[in-house]
Amino acid sequence: MRRIRLVIRGVVQGVGFRYSMQHIARGAGATGWVRNVTNGTVEAEVQGDAAAVETVLDWAAKGPRGGVVDGVSMTEMPTTPDESGFEIRRDA
Repeated sequence: MRRIRLVIRGVVQGVGFRYSMQHIARGAGATGWVRNVTNGTVEAEVQGDAAAVETVLDWAAKGPRGGVVDGVSMTEMPTTPDESGFEIRRDA
């Protein structure tokens, strides 16, 4: 099990980034959340088996059509128990 926190920079708001990430994460079997941040970035925490987390990380480096990812910062996090689903949170 692995959990990461991502901060994605670029043209990542207003392009369906959160909804697309939610779709990719759910399809990969990952749990966690994603949200817009007032500074123009997107922040997410993703948890799952190594393959699920890697699938989301690989997608985040490219983003959805219409988006432009300039960079992704990743931090390893401790895993959390009993988390289910992948939600879109309110802007931070």
